[in-house]
Amino acid sequence: MNITTLAKRTCLLLSLIITPAAWAVEMVPASPQLAAKAWVLMDAASGNVLVENNGDQRLPPASLTKLMTAYIATLEIRRGQIGENDPVTVSENAWRTGGSRMFIKVGSQVTVSDLLHGIIIQSGNDASVALSEHIAGSEDAFADMMNKTAGDLGMTNSHFMNPTGLPNPEHYSSAHDMAVLARAIIRVDPVHYAIYSQKEFFWNNIKQPNRNLLLWRDKTVDGLKTGHTDEAGYCMVSSAVRDGQRLIAVVFGTNSEQARAAETQKLLTYGFRFFETQTFYQKGAELAQAPVWKGATHQVKAGLAEDLTLTMPKGQLKKLVASMTMNPQLVAPIAKGDVIGKVDVKLDDKVVHSADLIALDAVDEGGIFRRVWDSIRLFFYSLFN
Repeated sequence: MNITTLAKRTCLLLSLIITPAAWAVEMVPASPQLAAKAWVLMDAASGNVLVENNGDQRLPPASLTKLMTAYIATLEIRRGQIGENDPVTVSENAWRTGGSRMFIKVGSQVTVSDLLHGIIIQSGNDASVALSEHIAGSEDAFADMMNKTAGDLGMTNSHFMNPTGLPNPEHYSSAHDMAVLARAIIRVDPVHYAIYSQKEFFWNNIKQPNRNLLLWRDKTVDGLKTGHTDEAGYCMVSSAVRDGQRLIAVVFGTNSEQARAAETQKLLTYGFRFFETQTFYQKGAELAQAPVWKGATHQVKAGLAEDLTLTMPKGQLKKLVASMTMNPQLVAPIAKGDVIGKVDVKLDDKVVHSADLIALDAVDEGGIFRRVWDSIRLFFYSLFN
């Protein structure tokens, strides 16, 4: 089978898988306008932004900063650098930190797990400083870790100066960056993500509620974090799941605790009502086999490095058509993960998504006879193609 025939058959196969009969597309009204400085609505599975206003504007994030503090802590736990039950000695610097507090005592020892709960649920500035000092030695060193992690996640409009979100002219983030961070928290560590849904935490004989009002109002909401300073206004990052679809809503700069909850609810309601998400192909799944020249084997398996997941207005997913093309004349050696082709997903002849096809396995060079014979074949192939 030559490359052209394989590509045609594969295109037909993908089209049959993705494209059924015609489907009525629901009309999507304009997105809600919110009483806020900036907002973003993102699908957690696809990462697609469904709604945004000033999504990349650099703004003070207040205690939304603690999402990064908690994320780094959970990464360090997963890497084995710290343990959940490790004791953390509370420094005077941590104890004296102003703003919202967990009410830990100077010189006392608090476990990493308790500090993590105090950061996420109680929004404790003292807990944030104590844990950052335990991880990095100082707030400044931890801020370097925060900025390195932000860069790794592609948070291009964020810069952190402290683990708390207390005001600093050089401390900022954006609604889009916070959605990216929330998505990472949800996807990387679902075990610790469960903390974000807890409505209260009891510590030092003080019970403090989670300030995310939507945890009480909407049973589909299970996180994430609120923030407030005079400069930032009232901010919120929330996530909810309905019928298997998870959305992330970020709101910056509303004028009250009630307003940030109400404006966030508008975003979530709009998103779930008018959009849907589907994963068409899983990463690592074999989608096709492509011919290989001069290789120890004659073919290489092709697939995707990431799930092919799309979020579209309701009804449009059923009208998508996918086609696949392979790079011409694949010659060994081929390393696992090499890009060997592309998948294009179209709606009405417009490409709405493209993804690289990669080699799922390595293909070594073949023996001398195979290489010489394929060289001859390639010579004549190029003459007639």
